[in-house]
Amino acid sequence: MKLTETEAAELFRHEPDAYLDVGAGEAAHRLVGTGPNVLFIHGWPVSGATWRKLLPHLVEHVTCHVVDLPSAGSSRFDADTPMSVHQYIGSVRRIVDALGVDDISVVAHDSGGLIARHALADDPRLRAMGLINTEPKDPSWRFRSFIAARKLPGLAHGLGWIAGQPRLRRTKFVFGDAFADRSLLDGEFAEFFFDPLHHSVAKRNAAAKLLQSFDMQHVNDLPAIHARIDVPVKLIWGDQDPFFPVERARAMVAEFPNATIDVLAGVGLFSHEEAPEDVARSLLPTLLGSANGSA
Repeated sequence: MKLTETEAAELFRHEPDAYLDVGAGEAAHRLVGTGPNVLFIHGWPVSGATWRKLLPHLVEHVTCHVVDLPSAGSSRFDADTPMSVHQYIGSVRRIVDALGVDDISVVAHDSGGLIARHALADDPRLRAMGLINTEPKDPSWRFRSFIAARKLPGLAHGLGWIAGQPRLRRTKFVFGDAFADRSLLDGEFAEFFFDPLHHSVAKRNAAAKLLQSFDMQHVNDLPAIHARIDVPVKLIWGDQDPFFPVERARAMVAEFPNATIDVLAGVGLFSHEEAPEDVARSLLPTLLGSANGSA
């Protein structure tokens, strides 16, 4: 099948194909493509729409299961829904159960990569894993300072206010350095991710609860988790990422039994949004089960 970037973005402006009960809220599920099953797990504070530029390069090769975890996108939740990294780990396991597949790969970004690794290590259904700019065992000071903000009073209100200030959110110490090209923080990125935080009290409260739940122990445990993931793993990294510097990603490769890394020049944390065709080219050999080469 064919899918343009415009058509892919439209998928996230409409109701999902299904809602999956994950034990704490319902995850929105969108299904597109043909071929081996691949589950896409987004990070914080975005949603499944973050894959909109990547999907057109994958749908002719793999079946894409794109989810919005509770708190994000089209998911269903309320003020009493538990929101935590620990809860999300269980949610990802329940999503795979709900899909009813015996064989699946996972592509995950940022905190979604942390969650996916904890959720699916040792899972016999896991065929392969693609990790895009996600936590290493020793994140940078930039990441640690960002996480430290979870203790600030009025976090939810602050998130909503900043999300509505285009010039402020593009500064280095807010979201600006997540992209090499800061103009990409506007347009669709703002529509799908900043506008909901700015306009929806429920979504910014949920995003704040999730950030407040972050426990560095989940990061500290990663080397042991990596040793248990014995399927092919492809790491894909933007070399301009200040949150998870590429040299720490390179060091992480050896923690997996079967992993390689491709480094993309001139892009940042959201490498799949800045260079989607390059990311797809790196992912597909691993997702399709061919040689796990490196660049």
